[in-house]
Amino acid sequence: MPITPASAAASDLSSGGSAAPIMLELVDENGTTIGTAEKHSAHVPPGRLHRAFSVFLFDSAGRLLLQRRAQGKYHSPGVWSNTCCGHPYPGEPPFTAAARRTAEELGVSPSLLCEAGTVRYNHPDPASGLVEQEYNHLFVGVVKGEPRPDPEEVGETAFVTAAELAKLHEEGPFSAWFMTVLDAARPAIRELTGQSAGW
Repeated sequence: MPITPASAAASDLSSGGSAAPIMLELVDENGTTIGTAEKHSAHVPPGRLHRAFSVFLFDSAGRLLLQRRAQGKYHSPGVWSNTCCGHPYPGEPPFTAAARRTAEELGVSPSLLCEAGTVRYNHPDPASGLVEQEYNHLFVGVVKGEPRPDPEEVGETAFVTAAELAKLHEEGPFSAWFMTVLDAARPAIRELTGQSAGW
């Protein structure tokens, strides 16, 4: 299971200081936009339901690209998670946001990216005290290039088989939402990778 460290230490909050607030799209239970909220405030308990996305990219051998979130992240730092996850800007299509953030965080562009449904969840994060109330758009795809992670976003990356993921999941902390989004995306993952990959 090759692991690629990011090239430098993660920094403090990139959204700190005088930067403009990052806004999220608030939605109802059907995924219909009902307004906007500042990113951090949407995650303060009990949380506000907002639009998000999760990406699962695989190499030609059917291995999943994982990332360990940078230690400087305000939410769920230092834990393993799926290839990329985040929030569209208000009015930004989730597909566009997924491709954009994958390039920004990992320095790669998917050679294939497909919609894989949606999942709604409510996951508190015990470490930070924040809450993920998300209507999450799922995407699966293929990556051919080697990741060049942004160290402010990603601590390290790893390509893993299904068996290697199971072992890693037993050993180390993962994001609170990881298994929920993985399980929801499994039908599309199996269609993409084939039954022999074990997903």
